[in-house]
Amino acid sequence: MKCPIVVAFTSGDNDRPNASHDQYSDFIVFFKRIGNKIILVYGGITIAALLTLIWFYAQQQERSILEQNELTMGKLARSVTSGLHAIMLAGYADVAKDYASRLQQVPDILDFKIVRANGLEAFLDNTTIEKVNARIGDEEFFPRDDEDKRQIFEHDDPVLEQAFATQDMVPIYTTGDDGVGQLVFVAPIMPTKQCSRCHGIDERARGYVKLTTSLDSVERAIEKSQRNALIVSVLMLAGILFVTTLFVIRTVVRPIRSVTDAMVHAAKGNLDQAVPILGQDEISSMASSFNAMTSELKTTYVGLESEQDKLNTIILSAREGIVVTNSQGEVVLTNPSVQEFLGKTGSQIASEGFLHIFDDDEAMLGYLNDDSDDPIELEYNDRILSVKVARIYSDDGHLSGSSALIRDITEEKRFEQQLIRISTTDGLTDLYNRRFLNKTLESELARARRYGHPLSVLMFDVDHFKKFNDTHGHDQGDRVLQSIGQTMRDVVRAVDFPCRYGGEEFLIILPDTGHDGSLVLGERLRQQVESTLVDGLQVTISIGIATFPLADFTTYEAMIESADGALYEAKDGGRNCVRHAQRELLLEP
Repeated sequence: MKCPIVVAFTSGDNDRPNASHDQYSDFIVFFKRIGNKIILVYGGITIAALLTLIWFYAQQQERSILEQNELTMGKLARSVTSGLHAIMLAGYADVAKDYASRLQQVPDILDFKIVRANGLEAFLDNTTIEKVNARIGDEEFFPRDDEDKRQIFEHDDPVLEQAFATQDMVPIYTTGDDGVGQLVFVAPIMPTKQCSRCHGIDERARGYVKLTTSLDSVERAIEKSQRNALIVSVLMLAGILFVTTLFVIRTVVRPIRSVTDAMVHAAKGNLDQAVPILGQDEISSMASSFNAMTSELKTTYVGLESEQDKLNTIILSAREGIVVTNSQGEVVLTNPSVQEFLGKTGSQIASEGFLHIFDDDEAMLGYLNDDSDDPIELEYNDRILSVKVARIYSDDGHLSGSSALIRDITEEKRFEQQLIRISTTDGLTDLYNRRFLNKTLESELARARRYGHPLSVLMFDVDHFKKFNDTHGHDQGDRVLQSIGQTMRDVVRAVDFPCRYGGEEFLIILPDTGHDGSLVLGERLRQQVESTLVDGLQVTISIGIATFPLADFTTYEAMIESADGALYEAKDGGRNCVRHAQRELLLEP
């Protein structure tokens, strides 16, 4: 059988620097064990109960022994008093002193004295003899040669008063000079008719008897009784503690230890634990509940492990970059994708911190504080990244951590830009197409009308373009158009919109450009085209211009139509020239 409590003391512990600390720790551990607590508490209660029982038994025994002794000694005292009374009535008063001396030789009788009513010891002087002889008129009693007066009690001693009042013995417990207890009996000698011949009838009491007995044998008996009670109690206590210890070990300590050991193993991840169920008590119910719990936990753990494997597979294989922190802001999870996007290792990301993912703590903090659900697009590490950052809160509203979901949209953006370019530009000249032209001009005209800004459109076509196609072929015509498109891009400003209107017709939208500016740009473009040879061939263009607010155009179509009319005027005027649709307005007085 294993013992649950082991206390060991070795002299070598005192030589170790931490010996006292180790002993104190062992002491604390000892009192933390439930078996030891039960035994100590139960033992303490048992000891207290036994001590109380011993005390009560000892008190009862002592009282019983003292009462028995008092009863015995009282009988002795009454016998002595009766004998003395008989001696006195027989007229042998001179024998009384010798009678008292002989009583002192009786075992356990330490002293015997006859005391007068005034507290003086009798038979030591001639006071009583003289009174008796005077009363009876004869010297019946011979006076003593040597007299002595010993005051045993004061004449008004309360003990004498009590003895006279009760006319019975008064027991007094005291301690002698040797420390041994004594029992003193004070008994009154009451006057009788027979006494009146010698002593008269005017006395309250003839005297008192003081009998002193030793309590040595009584105290030895009491001590023996207490010692026997103590021995029996110790044996009973040892037996009770032994039985209690065995009971606690078998029914409490061992079952709890088996449950505890199983819990320790379960806490370390070993859920293949089963606690034996012994009996039908609460601990058995606890063991049964534990077995059911571990079984359920094992089932749950297997399911969680499977889900975790799936989650790990998803996270590790995800094309999106993932960064997760705990509630303290420490990075606890990164996946290979985010490491590739950022060009950093997982440990580097963790050491630099969540806010330093993109090397800009303030910007990242701003992203976190932004309540918008829209992702953020930024350029980092030669990539265009779509970033969604958010704080994660638990159901009770506490911050659980933060996360960043990062997606590489570089190719998407390139493809998007390519689609935009394809949908808004002319494939041959790489200028904006007709669809873009209409939408942009409509928007710019609305803006110009709203804010009163000037807006011009410059429309032109290639002179005799059909001759190029007929004479030199369509390929040569395409090269002419491509050359004109490049010249347009070289001449216009960054804010201008060079567009191909259709066929050999082109149009340039000139925001914030009035009459004079549009003419300057048109002339510059005409000269640049004229000076450029295409495969050795000279090309010229005719240009028509319309300007808002010189004319109050309400639609972009009206503005294009006005510029187209000016273009036809340039052709009618001999080609290779610039005409403004609103020149007549400027010439009016």
